Amino acid sequence: MDDDPAAEILDATYLALCKHGYADLTIQNIADESDRSKATIHYHYDSKEELFAALLDRLYERYVARIDAADGDTARQRLDAVLDVLLADEAPLDHEFHTAVLAVTARAPHDDAIRERVAAFDRRLFETFRDVVATGVDAGEFDADAEPAVVAEQLVTTVKGAQIRRFAAERSTERSRDAVDGLVETRLQPAVAEGAGR
Repeated sequence: MDDDPAAEILDATYLALCKHGYADLTIQNIADESDRSKATIHYHYDSKEELFAALLDRLYERYVARIDAADGDTARQRLDAVLDVLLADEAPLDHEFHTAVLAVTARAPHDDAIRERVAAFDRRLFETFRDVVATGVDAGEFDADAEPAVVAEQLVTTVKGAQIRRFAAERSTERSRDAVDGLVETRLQPAVAEGAGR
């Protein structure tokens, strides 16, 4: 655990969330995953909602780092690398965590702090896709008529749907990845078909 009490509490919250899910999670569950008391947790975070907002902020930083680390020599390679990060079939703990995050996300319509953070994740993903597509169009790698914002919107919607299906319906992302690749090929042809495939 971290020497910083607030950071340690966030680590414990992550572990407790994976074990218990959002709806059933209590401050006691979080205390049980750390060396901190319930009183200490309440000292640093006034409510469960505030604690989850802070956890989402931390996860956003990690999410951005993972997307930014997905690189390639061409726009298509960069796009594939980002999709690999987003649509990888992950370890069981990740499955438990993402299932719990779906429950947190479902609270977004009722909680301004959570909604703002969910929207930030969405914006960041949209901007990444839009920028990669724009780079590919400018380089002549993608179809000159491709509209980066439109393609990005389609990719965000498709990827988010694939992630929800994976964790809510226990569907492998392999078939979803094939569908996303088909979308990329269709929307970004003919340049992709002429030589920038996976």
